Amino acid sequence: MASVQQLVADLIRLPSVNPMGRTDIHKDICYESRVTDYLEARLKELGVAVRRQGVAPGRDNLIATFEPSAPATRTFLFEAHQDTVPTDGMIVEPFGGTVRDGKIFGRGACDVKAGIAGMFAAFARLVTEKPKGSARIVLAFTVDEEHTFLGVQQLVRSGIAADFAVVAEPTNLDVVTAHKGVARWQIETTGRACHSSRPQDGENAIYHMARVIYEVENYSETLADRKKDPVLGRPTISLGRIEGGTSPNTVPDYCKIEVDRRLVPGESPTGAVADLEAFLTRDPNTADLPFKSSTPSLACPALSPHQPEEFVARLDRAIAAVAGPHARIAVPYGTDASSLAEAGIPSVVFGPGDIAQAHTKDEWVELKQVEWAAEILFRFATG
Repeated sequence: MASVQQLVADLIRLPSVNPMGRTDIHKDICYESRVTDYLEARLKELGVAVRRQGVAPGRDNLIATFEPSAPATRTFLFEAHQDTVPTDGMIVEPFGGTVRDGKIFGRGACDVKAGIAGMFAAFARLVTEKPKGSARIVLAFTVDEEHTFLGVQQLVRSGIAADFAVVAEPTNLDVVTAHKGVARWQIETTGRACHSSRPQDGENAIYHMARVIYEVENYSETLADRKKDPVLGRPTISLGRIEGGTSPNTVPDYCKIEVDRRLVPGESPTGAVADLEAFLTRDPNTADLPFKSSTPSLACPALSPHQPEEFVARLDRAIAAVAGPHARIAVPYGTDASSLAEAGIPSVVFGPGDIAQAHTKDEWVELKQVEWAAEILFRFATG
């Protein structure tokens, strides 16, 4: 079996870019199939039964199970996503897997191919050594985490079951026990097009959107006044993209904005859309705005901090034995863990690498952390 370093390098050199709705990224680097094929082949080399779970055309989750020699009292799920963000602006070879000064560089090195390698290496060691007293381990590599969470949603719908899940993300080997959720959707305003020399004959959708944006900014201030979650703080909203019109000499008949709303426990993605709509139509000055909200294109609930102490402490002990002191933390970004937890599998987030390096122009991870992660997960599985 390849070393942990070789696993990370191999995975980086296999592009699995999630285009995230874009059409300008070359198809030869898009989607996860190359990584899926590689991991499937490595698992078959171990003699492990592995199955593909179709999610979208050419995009499959991969699931394998380690069955210990003696019946296990616990089943743990190790889950990691196969996709990466695009490579725009990178100053290192995106798919080079270059090693320098104890670090390996490339797109996905930190988020999250190092995490995949650590989980795979721990799983392979379990299969090879068959240690007594090990938990049963389900290994799942999912697709589309970076955009719409299709992979983990399909995994949940398929009836995946476990007593506890560890989800790979770069946490610097700390344990993330809580994180915010996220909902993303579009708001569109409509108008009536006409020649720009006679704007009075039309209805300008961009002007309508300007009023919406002004009110969204006011809404953001009300979120800052809401009751603070004791762990995750307050919910937030951000507008990240706008488009509208067809040409400068045409009064625009449409305008769209994209909304990013961060959720705290107790909020739902659909509830967040309804809450903003209620604010936008709260008084006569805004009730007549011709806008329409889409359903969320991305819906990730918040991860509650209330995880089973027995399993979190078990992971704590494994980390401390290998890497020394660490922390339990909460983070503002979303992961697959909350979808698993919502489906009844208590989950935490753990892995090598620093989130500050994720998605960066020179993305990298320390190889020592990847080796430690593999050892930690092995010890977690064996108790």
